[in-house]
Amino acid sequence: MCAQPAIRSATRWSWSDYQAWPDDKRWELIAGEAFAMAPAPSIAHQSVTLRLAARLEQALKGKSCRPFVAPVDVRLSDADVVQPDVLVVCDPKKITTHYIDGAPDLVIEVLSPATATRDLREKKALYAKYGVREYIVVDPLEYYVTRFLLSEGRYGAGDVFGGDETLELVCLPTVEIALWEVFDLPAPGTAPAAASPM
Repeated sequence: MCAQPAIRSATRWSWSDYQAWPDDKRWELIAGEAFAMAPAPSIAHQSVTLRLAARLEQALKGKSCRPFVAPVDVRLSDADVVQPDVLVVCDPKKITTHYIDGAPDLVIEVLSPATATRDLREKKALYAKYGVREYIVVDPLEYYVTRFLLSEGRYGAGDVFGGDETLELVCLPTVEIALWEVFDLPAPGTAPAAASPM
């Protein structure tokens, strides 16, 4: 079954409009265009998101950089407001009482069928434009990660990591994430469990 794309609105909106909207639905703004967030994500999406956030929380404990998990508004400009799945902010001046004001250092988006195209196209371009140093896209079903690093205002082709590899974060040099743990896969070199006799 094909997933339905997120709803788009042709009207142009601003941050002040966005703040006045009711809280019962989640939206993002890209160049003033409103995108309704997809329905509740899959269990695989949620599980991977929580594992990533938990590992970042543990790794950054007592440090100046702080991890956040959706839903939290990130105001990149008056016409660009997003809610990444996971993000890290190292500049405390960007953390307000209700939202993040400016580009995070790290953004992680966990792909969903309804939003994958936007994550890989519009939002990737947006994150590069506003200076997100490291952008990571996670496929929770195919068990791989693509990391994009900012260089001269653009992202390169991206580095791909499999589910049996360790992801070293460039913008957080002390943080390494075992992707097999994130995807709940056997550790590398572990023999698969023997099948039970019938």
